[in-house]
Amino acid sequence: MSDLNIAVNVKLEPDFSEGNVSYNADGTLNRAETKSILGPHSAVASNAAFYSKVLYGARVAVTTMGPPIADIALQQAQLLSDADELHLYSDRMFAGADTLATAEVLKTGISKVDGKTDIVFSGHRASDGETGQTGPQTAWKLGFTFLGNVIDYYVDMQSRIVRAKRLISLQGFYDVVEEVEAPLPVFIAIDPSYKASFNTVSQRLAFEKYQKEAKGRAQNYKQYLKVFNAQQLGVDPKLVGLPGSPTIVYKVEKIPKAKASRKAEVVEGSSREQLAKVATKIFEVLGGLVIK
Repeated sequence: MSDLNIAVNVKLEPDFSEGNVSYNADGTLNRAETKSILGPHSAVASNAAFYSKVLYGARVAVTTMGPPIADIALQQAQLLSDADELHLYSDRMFAGADTLATAEVLKTGISKVDGKTDIVFSGHRASDGETGQTGPQTAWKLGFTFLGNVIDYYVDMQSRIVRAKRLISLQGFYDVVEEVEAPLPVFIAIDPSYKASFNTVSQRLAFEKYQKEAKGRAQNYKQYLKVFNAQQLGVDPKLVGLPGSPTIVYKVEKIPKAKASRKAEVVEGSSREQLAKVATKIFEVLGGLVIK
């Protein structure tokens, strides 16, 4: 058993780059007609977990709540984190859950992970919700100290303390870096700007080792996958899905596409006449300002 046990909460999200997002009449997402991928913020959280694997030899479990196709997100997260264990919490009872009901499932699911969890990672938010509430709510339900907007972290294995740097806004100033520390266990929501760095030879060798291992595991991810329904999790039906969701979606409307108000003209770089016109236009816009 590892001295450091990590869990990562990830989410299967609509691939907005495809432009085909479908909703049901009740305002919930129609996943059958919407292409989905591992959320970009979940990918950052998976990278943060991989950092713990490389530096501390941590054991990593990736968890998600969703339909059966959400195992795609788990596979993609395993490729990034070299996860030892994958959990999918899937039941029709969970459908239509808001952030609070989702947090209840994730909190209960983490208790099913092998070993006592020391750190739970999550993304900053989900691209299909943008609320950023699920992480803090899960931390609250777990009773873990919550650290948000984390851009860097270090674990003192002897004292069992996490030291983290987080981005905050303070008195009108943005991107202020705050350094905090907290005893394990903690819940860390990773900032989108997070980037892991491996500076020593031993770290780089470990990086190569675990990255190769992750590719092999992801190819056979179902060997590491455990699927739990509501009964197997032992959740209270009143606290999950629509019954456990105080948030009510009244309706969902598409944002109308704005009409184009600007025109573009392609200038041939080898044409002196066209370049002269561009220079004249710039001169007019700048009001004759001479740039030195």
